[in-house]
Amino acid sequence: MRKFLTFLLIFVLGLFFIVTSSRADELEELQKQINDLGHQLELSKNATTPLVLEVKNLETQLASINSRLFQIQEDLDKGEEDLTFQKQILAATVRNFYIRSFVDIPLLTFFASNDATEVMRLIAYQAGQSKNDRQVIKDISEKISKLASDKKRLASLQAQTTKQSQFLKGEIASARAYQSELEGKIAALTARQQEILAEKSGTFQTTVGDVPLADDPNSRPDYNPGFSPAFAAFSFGAPHFKGMSQYGAFGRAKLGQNYEQILKAYYGEGVEIKDHNPDAQITVDGYGTYSLEEYAKRIYEMPGSWGDEGGMEALRAQVVAARSYALARGGSICATESCQVFKPSPKGGKWEEAVNQTRGKVVYANGAPFSTWYASTSGGYQESYSSNGYSTPGFWDTPSGRSGWTSQAYEKTASSPWFYKGWYKSRSGDSCGRNHPWLTSEEMADVLNGWKVLFEGGGDSSRVTPQGSCWGGNPYSISELQSIGGYTSVSGVSVAYSESGATANVTFQTNKGSVTIGGNDFYKAFNLRAPGRIALKSGLFNIEKK
Repeated sequence: MRKFLTFLLIFVLGLFFIVTSSRADELEELQKQINDLGHQLELSKNATTPLVLEVKNLETQLASINSRLFQIQEDLDKGEEDLTFQKQILAATVRNFYIRSFVDIPLLTFFASNDATEVMRLIAYQAGQSKNDRQVIKDISEKISKLASDKKRLASLQAQTTKQSQFLKGEIASARAYQSELEGKIAALTARQQEILAEKSGTFQTTVGDVPLADDPNSRPDYNPGFSPAFAAFSFGAPHFKGMSQYGAFGRAKLGQNYEQILKAYYGEGVEIKDHNPDAQITVDGYGTYSLEEYAKRIYEMPGSWGDEGGMEALRAQVVAARSYALARGGSICATESCQVFKPSPKGGKWEEAVNQTRGKVVYANGAPFSTWYASTSGGYQESYSSNGYSTPGFWDTPSGRSGWTSQAYEKTASSPWFYKGWYKSRSGDSCGRNHPWLTSEEMADVLNGWKVLFEGGGDSSRVTPQGSCWGGNPYSISELQSIGGYTSVSGVSVAYSESGATANVTFQTNKGSVTIGGNDFYKAFNLRAPGRIALKSGLFNIEKK
């Protein structure tokens, strides 16, 4: 078709000078619904894709046809006088031709002339002219007929293409409406499923609180599980990873940074540390209203003991962040860790010293108190977030960037027990019969089989849940998953990290050879299948082998 149109365009250009344009049971049921919806969505999208491509091709063809029609019509309008002139020439040529056909032109010429040379020249000229006239008649007739025919065919193709394109667009619109409906259902179910998965993995407070966390020797990488090979997943930090790291602030204070340097390190150079009215009112749910300073004295988000351990500047930074966070919420705030931990009695000690030393100080961004998020431990990478039209930086929280991540992180300087930890207990201390986070070769292979069912199919993904009485439901046994995924043992592992503070992928050496899994996919598969309460709390993690 394109060759034909190109030929047609060249032809027209030549003629008219044209210019060319239960929770477990509930989880099982939800997963089954998601699988069904996802399958329908996949089928619909697979069916829609070729339609979209066909419409794209048709629209390209239609644009080309319309362009050519426009050019033809434009030049035909401009060349109407030329066409009329050509028709007049044709009529005159036909008339002259027939006149000459009935008159003995050579004899008349001979008697009208005194010069034989001139007679012969005129005879030859008239003979040639007669031949040219015949050719002109033929050429003009053919060209006009061809142009009319081609224009008619081009218009017909335009109509056909437009009709087909409109039909396919209608089909695509219907399919996309259906897909949007499915995606809405899946999104709603996934939100509910994530809530259940969060409960399965175990929740935990995200700030240090009044007393530093006690380290669990069994959660450290130097723990000996008593078997080999052994594999364990270690999380760097625990959610969330935005704003100020409390242990990071402690580490920075130990290394000589003052509270303003600490705040600007975490919230960016674009913020200002400004005086605010210390008598501004803060309403605390269930406790009444306090002045900004009296409210700050009752915040229990960082141990006062840090002030005696080289962390006084960290306390000052925390006080300023606590004021800012409360003000940014509009002066009304809850008293739990969902907002900031508040108790009716002043905390006293080094904490109150820090409050008095930073009286009225608040973090501002774009002329208003900034919502100063903070959490215990980020694992060495701070993620960016936005408030007041201002965005905090994303960066490796070490003196030397990514290169000093695991050895020089400020949180490690402060000895955060969450900086690098293998999680195997719930917040209440329940471990579901496990006393460490280490897995056998077969158990790690079982996680890989769960990943295969979840992301590559071949089984019922709703049954990829932990075994044991802690979770109930109808999880696959290890042997059942083995028969689907085919992984029976893991002998080695390596991990790669992205520059944006996440685990990029994990590569395992198995009985089936090497397999590489994306960090996010492994994170989900591990938390859905790892036994007991063993879980990853961060997208920045490592897998160790003993």
